[in-house]
Amino acid sequence: MSATSDKVLAVTKTYLGPAAESFLARQCQGHLHIEVSALNQSHLKELAKWVEVGAALVMDAGKAAELSTKIASL
Repeated sequence: MSATSDKVLAVTKTYLGPAAESFLARQCQGHLHIEVSALNQSHLKELAKWVEVGAALVMDAGKAAELSTKIASL
């Protein structure tokens, strides 16, 4: 894993717990067409957008937006 992917995973785990890894894998593969381990700084804005959309399906929309903002600011 890259340093960026480690940071994204750590932030996401605080919101999604053990589901964070599979959630991020789906977002990265489905929308960015990369593996989580290949994440770098240039992917964060696009990833944050898709994380918010996906996370809002399973949690409060405000929390999903908060997670998205944190990822975008890494």
